Amino acid sequence: MSAPVAAAAAGGAAPVYGLLLAGGRSTRMHRDKAALEYHGRSQLAHAYERLAASVERAFVSVRPDQVDDPVRRAYPQIVDRQPGLGPLAGILAAQAEHPQAAWLVLACDLPFLDGPTLARLLAGRDPGGLATAYRSAHDGLPEPLCALYEPGSAPALRAWADAGRSCPRKFLIQSGARLLEPPDPRALDNVNSADEYWQTMQTLDPTQAAAARRIRVQYYALLREQAGRSEETLETTARTPRELYEELRTRHPFTLGAEVLRVAVNAEFGDWSQPLAAGDSVVFIPPVAGG
Repeated sequence: MSAPVAAAAAGGAAPVYGLLLAGGRSTRMHRDKAALEYHGRSQLAHAYERLAASVERAFVSVRPDQVDDPVRRAYPQIVDRQPGLGPLAGILAAQAEHPQAAWLVLACDLPFLDGPTLARLLAGRDPGGLATAYRSAHDGLPEPLCALYEPGSAPALRAWADAGRSCPRKFLIQSGARLLEPPDPRALDNVNSADEYWQTMQTLDPTQAAAARRIRVQYYALLREQAGRSEETLETTARTPRELYEELRTRHPFTLGAEVLRVAVNAEFGDWSQPLAAGDSVVFIPPVAGG
C-alpha cells in the first residue's frame, strides 16, 4: 500500500481501488492500444503495474467480449454492464461491484504517466467531495481518466447515465470536483493515432522506434504473380502498412498503387497508417479483376 493510501485509510477515508480502463475499441489507432509496446512490454502490463503499486487493489475494465482476450485475461477484471457509455460504463461497473471503495480511474493509453503523478493525485484527495482530478494543461478542464472518484459519487454518476449523459469530464465540471495541477503535464497526454504513437516512441525509445521488425507478408492474385511467391517473411523498418508496401515495391515489380488495394493485419482489415509490430502478418489484397 502506498503512503498516501495508508494515510487516507488511517484517517477513516474509504479505501482506494484502481481501475485501468482497457475496454476501448481503438478506432483511431486501428489496433488495440492496450497491446502497444512503449516500455518493452504491453502498455496494459506497464500501466497496471504502476496503478497496482499505488492502490489497495487494482482491476482492468473490459467489455464482455474482451474477457478472454490474451492481453487482458491474466488480470483481475471488472466487466462493463451497460454498453454505449464509453469510459463511464467501466466506472459504473466498478462502483457497483465494490461500492465501499473510492476508485482511482486511469486510462490505459498514457505512456508518459509516472509514479509521482499518481502519488500527487492521492495526496491531494478530497475524501469529503465527489471526486479529485487533475486540471488539463491544454484547456484547463478536468482530466476524467486520471481521477479519483469517491464512493459518494456513485448515485450522481448513475443519475448522470440515466439522464442520457456519458461524458465523465462534464460530470466533473458540474460536480465541483477538486482540481489539482499536474506535476508533469505531459504525463496525462494520451496517444490515439499512429502518428502520435511513433512520435511517442521517438521520445521514449528512439532506438526501438527505428528498429527492424520481423513481418510476414502474403500475396494474392496479381501481386502473387508479380512477386513470384505467395508469401515471405522479412526484416523491415517500415512503421505502417503503407511504408511496408512502398518498400516492397522496390523489391518486386508491383504495378498496383496502394490506393486500389486493401490491407489486412493479423487477419483483420486494417488501415494503411496503423502501426506495425514485430510478428505481424500483413496481407495486401488486390481488386478481384487484378486492377
